[in-house]
Amino acid sequence: MNGVLTALLAVVVAAGAALVLVEAIHLLAQRLGRNSVLWADLARTAHSPFRALVVLLAVRLVLTVGVDDFGGRRTVLHILLLAVIAAGAWLIGALLLVVEDTALTRWRTDVPDNLRARRLKTQVVMLRRVTVAAVVVITIGVMLMTFPGVRALGASVLASAGLISVVAALAAQSTLGNVFAGLQLAFSDAVRVDDVVVVENEWGRIEELTLTYVAVQIWDDRRLILPTSYFTTKPFQNWTRTGSAVLGTAEVDVDWSAPVEELRTELRRVVGLSELWDGRVCVLQVTDATGGMIRLRALVSAADAGALWDLRCLVRERLVSWVWERRPGALPRLRADTDPPRAAMPSVARADGGTTHDDQVFAGGTDGDRRGAAFGGAASAESGAAAESGAAAESGAAAGGSSAASAESGGGGEPR
Repeated sequence: MNGVLTALLAVVVAAGAALVLVEAIHLLAQRLGRNSVLWADLARTAHSPFRALVVLLAVRLVLTVGVDDFGGRRTVLHILLLAVIAAGAWLIGALLLVVEDTALTRWRTDVPDNLRARRLKTQVVMLRRVTVAAVVVITIGVMLMTFPGVRALGASVLASAGLISVVAALAAQSTLGNVFAGLQLAFSDAVRVDDVVVVENEWGRIEELTLTYVAVQIWDDRRLILPTSYFTTKPFQNWTRTGSAVLGTAEVDVDWSAPVEELRTELRRVVGLSELWDGRVCVLQVTDATGGMIRLRALVSAADAGALWDLRCLVRERLVSWVWERRPGALPRLRADTDPPRAAMPSVARADGGTTHDDQVFAGGTDGDRRGAAFGGAASAESGAAAESGAAAESGAAAGGSSAASAESGGGGEPR
C-alpha cells in the first residue's frame, strides 16, 4: 500500500513539474510569436501535443527510476509507453501542420497571379497527407512491436513479406493506383488546387486534391467527386494551367443587314466601361453566314474564369439590347420564298398534224411514242395508237359536221 501511495505522489509531483515547464515554454513561444509567424503557429498548434508528451515522459521516467516495485508496475509502464508513442506521433503531425502553414504563408492564393502559390499549396498538402499516413502506420507498427508476442510474430511475417506484398498489391490495386496518381498530379502540374477545369462537361474549380479523390466545386456549388486516377487516364480542360487570365466568346445571330462595324464599336465601348475586362483582347468577327443570318463572335479576355463568365454574359446582353433598340431591322428573320406559277408550255406542230409539248418524255411525238412503247410494251403502244387514231377520227368528224352546219346555214339564208 505504501508503494502505491508513493507512486501516486511521485506521479503527481512529476506531472506538476512537467506542466510548469511546458507552460513556461508556451509563454516564451507566445512572446516570440508577436514578431514571428512560425513561433505563433508553434505556440497555438503544438501546445497540446507537446504538453501531453512531456507529462507522459515525466511520469514514466519517475515510475521507472524513482519508485520501488509495486503491484501492476509492469502493466502501467507498458501503457505509459504506448501513450508516449501516440503523443509523439501527435506532436509530429502538429509540427507538419505548422511547417505547411509557414510554407503557405509566403504564397497567397487570393491574388490574380497565384500560379506558383497554387502549385506550392498542392505539393505541400499532398506531401503532408503522405507523411501523416506514414507516421500513423509507423506509430501503429511501433506500438505493436512493444508486445512480446507480436515481436516474435514479426520474424515470420518478414520471412513471408514477398508473398504478402504481392497479395496486398493485388487486393489494393485500385487504391494504390489512386495514391500514385495523386502523387503524380501533385508534382506534374497537370492540375492544382484552385485550378479552373472542365471535366465531365462540367465547369468548376479544384476544391480539394487528396491521394484517392479530387473534389471539383462546380459553378452552381455542387461537388463532383472523381478518383485521382481519372485525371491521369482521361482528357480534361485546365483553363488556368499556365495562368489565371483566360479568353472567352459571346455569339449573337443577326440579319445580314446588321451593321458590323457599328456593333464592333459598341463592343469596344461596353468592355471599356466594364471592370471585368483586363484590357488584353476585344475582337468582333463574322464567323458564319448561312441560313439567312450571320453569326457574330465577340472574343474578350478577363483576369480569371469567374470574371470572364460575367463579362461574356454582359457583352451578349448589351449587343442584343443595342440591336433591338438601334437596328430592329437587323433582328434575325426567317424568309419564305414561293416559286412563281409555271407558264403553259408552247405547242409544237407534229408532222402528222397533231401537237406535242417539250415537257413530255413518253408521249406527244414520234420519239416520245417510241420511248413509251419501249417502256410500256407493245400493248401500251397499240393502245396509245388506237386512242390517238380515235381522237383524230372524232376530231375530223366534228370538223365535218361543223362545215356542213355552216354550209346549211349559209344556203338557207341566201335567196336564190
